[in-house]
Amino acid sequence: MRKLIYLVIDGAPDRLVDKPTSLEKAFKPGLDSLARKAKGGMVYTIAKGVAPESDAAVLSILGYDPYKDYTGRGPLEALGVGLKIREGYEVAFRANFATIDAKTLRIIDRRCGRDLTSEEARELAKAIDNLELEVYDGYARVIATVGHRAVVVIGSKSHKLSDNIENTDPAYKRHGKLSIAVKNYERKITKCKPLDTTIEAKITAELVNIFTKKVIEILETHPINNERAKKGKLKANAILLRDAGARLPKVENINTKFKRSFASIVEMPVERGIAVLLGMHDEKVPPPTKDKKADYELRLEKTLKLIDKYDVVYVHLKGPDEPAHDGKFEDKVKSIEQIDKYYVQPLINSIDLSKIAILVTSDHTTPWTLRTHTDDPVPFIVVAKNLEPDGLNRFTESECYSKGKLGIIEHGWLLLPKILKIIE
Repeated sequence: MRKLIYLVIDGAPDRLVDKPTSLEKAFKPGLDSLARKAKGGMVYTIAKGVAPESDAAVLSILGYDPYKDYTGRGPLEALGVGLKIREGYEVAFRANFATIDAKTLRIIDRRCGRDLTSEEARELAKAIDNLELEVYDGYARVIATVGHRAVVVIGSKSHKLSDNIENTDPAYKRHGKLSIAVKNYERKITKCKPLDTTIEAKITAELVNIFTKKVIEILETHPINNERAKKGKLKANAILLRDAGARLPKVENINTKFKRSFASIVEMPVERGIAVLLGMHDEKVPPPTKDKKADYELRLEKTLKLIDKYDVVYVHLKGPDEPAHDGKFEDKVKSIEQIDKYYVQPLINSIDLSKIAILVTSDHTTPWTLRTHTDDPVPFIVVAKNLEPDGLNRFTESECYSKGKLGIIEHGWLLLPKILKIIE
């Protein structure tokens, strides 16, 4: 049974119509050399017409149908920071510290200019953690994670709650349990509304709205924000909530499902939550820093140790997704180049491709032209000794689309089973 390194480069692709794409512009001799040895294709990481969030997309490309197995991002984010919710009485959310006009609730920046440090976020979270919500014995837990990101748990000591409520983050709209990125939206905090007529949903939405109001009152004049304002930085004076979930998915252990042992190297809480949920060995690494050389060298070192011990090593690198969300083309290109230089090229030089296969793809497209996830398919390549190359010249969207003989895969959850079968 051949071993597999499964590399996911977060948000790396653009749309086929974007010319040039970031993958086309990037100087990436490592990825391109793999492409010349590879079979390739394209995959809709959930389905055509669905612009996925990372969590549902990651579940999907790991072989799980999110329409069956997904229960909301919040519980996965919570699990990623070691927090388990009380089913029935707590609802977890993915959260962003954001900058708003406190009087009008107009959103100035959904991510506080992306310069909120994790240390600042932890101090702000302390001020609003264990917040009493006045009615229904309600309370809130707030755990800062990386940068502007956080996990929020809304709970009640005596009333049952429901996750069937709308996001307060207008950039994402609920579609069942999934949240889908919205291209054009009103830049104002959305009032949380119940999505059904149950008393549980009504109570939960009311608690969320109280939480939103109290957080703004507390954070607007917090010393951290006063100091940021003095330095000309945006305040982190609000929290946007999305992807409510009231329980963890009940899924088959991935090691049992594929009859292989899995390990993971991931950088964000939601991917860590997924790894833990699925039963992977979770090899912890520090969050990404500005020193990409050190970051990727550490991740490479961990990969090489893990592939000796496990059958599949799943590596998820955040890299290009962030500059893509900010519309920074050159920064996105540079991020891809850094992953290639400090991770992919030394990886190729460190392993025996006759014994270890490599699968490279992304969890979704994040076109820098649109600054959001889209439903476009993502390219993938697979290199293994027994596979005849397709004649790709480079790892790009157009090459994988026009020359990849594995075609277009309609759902992400079909990808990994297919790859594991053809590399045997």
